[in-house]
Formats: sequence, structure tokens, C-alpha cells
Amino acid sequence: MRTSFTTLRRIPPAIWALGFVSLLMDISSELIHSLLPVFMVASLGASMFVVGMIEGVAEATALIVKVFSGALSDYWGKRKPLAVMGYGLGAISKPLFALASTVDFVLTARLMDRVGKGIRGAPRDALVADIAPPDLRGAAFGLRQSLDTVGAFLGPLLAMGLMVLWANDFRAVFWVAVIPAFLAVALLFFGVQEPEKPQAARRVNPIKRENLKRLSRAYWWVVAIGGVFTLARFSEAFLVLRAHEGGLPLAFTPLVLVVMNIVYAVSAYPFGKLADSMSHTRLLAVGLIVLIAADCALAYSNQWMWMSIGIVLWGLHLGLTQGLLATMVADTAPEDLRGTAYGFFNLVSGVALLVASGLAGLIWDRLGASFTFLAGTFFCIVALIMIAAVSGVSRNVSTQKP
Repeated sequence: MRTSFTTLRRIPPAIWALGFVSLLMDISSELIHSLLPVFMVASLGASMFVVGMIEGVAEATALIVKVFSGALSDYWGKRKPLAVMGYGLGAISKPLFALASTVDFVLTARLMDRVGKGIRGAPRDALVADIAPPDLRGAAFGLRQSLDTVGAFLGPLLAMGLMVLWANDFRAVFWVAVIPAFLAVALLFFGVQEPEKPQAARRVNPIKRENLKRLSRAYWWVVAIGGVFTLARFSEAFLVLRAHEGGLPLAFTPLVLVVMNIVYAVSAYPFGKLADSMSHTRLLAVGLIVLIAADCALAYSNQWMWMSIGIVLWGLHLGLTQGLLATMVADTAPEDLRGTAYGFFNLVSGVALLVASGLAGLIWDRLGASFTFLAGTFFCIVALIMIAAVSGVSRNVSTQKP
């Protein structure tokens, strides 16, 4: 315990500030997103396939945009301006959800919000890697992810309270989300100082062939595993819809994300710290096994006991894997190409997420909810087989430094 507090004190203040920026923006986003699937189905008449496609397209857009924002941050040698731009666009998108009267309007707002996330994501992750000492990188990513996830459960908790207070008035709740979004932008602008880089390191085209060749085999292995892993992890909107299908009252559907994100927040930092001293691939395999258990529980029944088990395990697998994957990218990419490295990683993950969410919605409409979660189990098993098949490469991932 004393060692953990010592590690926390050594983490630079800018990492803490970036964590609280993420916390505020996640409060804003989850105020909306914890209610959005039910809003689309109950108020706008959307099918499960449409919900899946909107979620998939929106999240995939965010991940694909990261390719260009990451490469641009490497070219400029600056991360913070793009991060501010991305968070700003996300904040501006929030009022559109309160004004939405059709599914198309929701899609527009989601795309605008996720483009903002895409612009800020890779530069922010690269900024964390730039600021954090190498021996604290896993802890730094874990801390930022933990603070991010605190916002991810405070948002749904606030949404649930406001839905009860305001008699299920979705739009009134959506308007509240505007406030923390703009606070996040202000904190980033005034509270984070980007480290200076040598002038000679700037203005390098990161996507020239000779630069891309510097991305190691170990890095591309991380990209491949991340893509297969994302196929197994479709949108959490389906957890919310599964709980609502099981009889959870409308106002209490955000409780699903509250529980999941509490587990995520509590587990992300300890597992991030553990990643600094343990095999990354072993932790990733454990995360996949936990996700298999979550999918099996959610497929078995929509009764609250099984839903609770599935939701808790889903949050635990996120704590095990999300900061870990970011750390694995940082450890296998050259420092001056980190933004580009995160960009390509997220491009592959974005395409996989689009496929996964669309497929999940289609399977739900055609075969039912249970088969959706069983499909997730199948992709987890594929990812585990892939890890085992390339064990020779996997041993290098936790040790190779650029």
C-alpha cells in the first residue's frame, strides 16, 4: 500500500490534470450515452440493428480519425493543440443530443462527438507517454484510465438521479451534460503544460515509408491482437439494452454503466501498475478469459443476478486490458512516432468495432440477445488462440523498448 502511494506521488501533475479532464468529459458523455440506446429505441423507434450501426459507426469514426490526429501530432511535434480541439468539438456536440428529434439527428450528433474524440485521443495518449517516466508508464496510463472511468460511472449515476427527479425527461438530462464538457476544455487549456521537444525533432513526415518501417514487428503484433480483441468487445449499449429487456425500469437503466464503471475505475490503476512488472500478454489473456465469463453470464439469462455478474466481469476486463493495450503500444513504438502508432492501432480497432457492433445488432434482431454475447465469446477464444500461436513474439512485447 505504501509503495502504491509513493508511485502516485511520483506521477507528474500534468498526468493528474489529463485524468481529471477525462473525468469531466466522461461525466458529460455518459450522462447522454447511458440513456441514448433506450432513448433511440423507446422514443425514436430505432431497431437493435440501427442502434448497433449508429454505435459502431460513431465509435469506429473516433478510432479512425485518431490515425490522422496522431500522425499530425508527430509532424507538428505538438500534442496539446489537437487535444484541445478534440475536446472542444466534443463539448460543442452535446447540445445537439437535447435537440435531436430523429435517428438521423442522433447520428449526426454522435459523429460530431466521436470525431472530437478521435482528434484528441491519439495526441492525448502520446502526451501521457511523453510526460510519464518510462518506469511509471503503466501506472500513468492506469491512473488516467481510472480517473476517466470515475467520470464514466458518475455520469450514469447523475443521469439516473435526474431521470427520477424529472420524470424521465431525456432532453432535460441531455442539457445538463453541456456543463462538465466545457469545464473539461477549460482545465485542459489552462492546467496542462506540454513538454518542449528539440526543434530538430519537428516537421518530420511520420507516414513516409522509411518511418513506418521503424514500427517494429512487436508493435504490429499488438495492433493485430488489439483488432481481434475489439471484435469481441462490441458497444456497451447492448449491456444497457439487455438489462432493459430483463425488466430494469427506464430511469434505472444507467445503473448498468454505473456498476460496470465503478469496477473499471477501481481496477484500472492497480492493473496498470501491475503491468509495469508483469508480462503484458499474460495480463491480456486473463482479461480475455474474464470477458468470456462475462459474455457467458449475459448470454445465460437477463435475470438481475446473472446481469450483475456479467456487468461486474465486463468492468473488470476493461480494467485489465484498456490501459494495458495503450502501454503496449507505447512500449513498442519509437518516441517520435507514438502519435502515428496510436493512430494505426486505433484504425484497426475502429474497423473491428464497426463490424462488431453492426454484427451484434444484427444477431440480436435475428437470433436474440443470448447469441449476441455468445458471438463475443467466440472472438475472445480466437484472440486467445492468436496469443498462444505467436507466443514467441508475445514474450518480446513486454520487454522490447523502441
